[in-house]
Amino acid sequence: MSETQKLRNIGPKSSAWLRQVGLHTREELADAGTVEAFMRVKRAGFKPTLNLLYAIEGALLDCHWQEVPDTRRKELVDAAEAAIAQLPPPRYKPAAGPVTTTVLAADTVPERPDEG
Repeated sequence: MSETQKLRNIGPKSSAWLRQVGLHTREELADAGTVEAFMRVKRAGFKPTLNLLYAIEGALLDCHWQEVPDTRRKELVDAAEAAIAQLPPPRYKPAAGPVTTTVLAADTVPERPDEG
């Protein structure tokens, strides 16, 4: 069992994400900080919710994530949103535009050589 899994609020999935982004101990988590830890998980391609942001903060404060004060939660969300805005755009291409079909009039279609 990793040290991050032993932290309050950090379940198996969150612990696995944190380990995969190089955060194995409480000290490493504290050094990175709440928002940076959250952003590492996000940049790695995982889909963390704000609950992870609050869970990390609660783990560092050694309190239940729901006990993180509303003012602090707002600060965290604002900082995370600002960091997310700095991320490069996704690498995938957007869906193509609408498909149109062109119909040629019968008299404009060239004859095939095998037709006679």
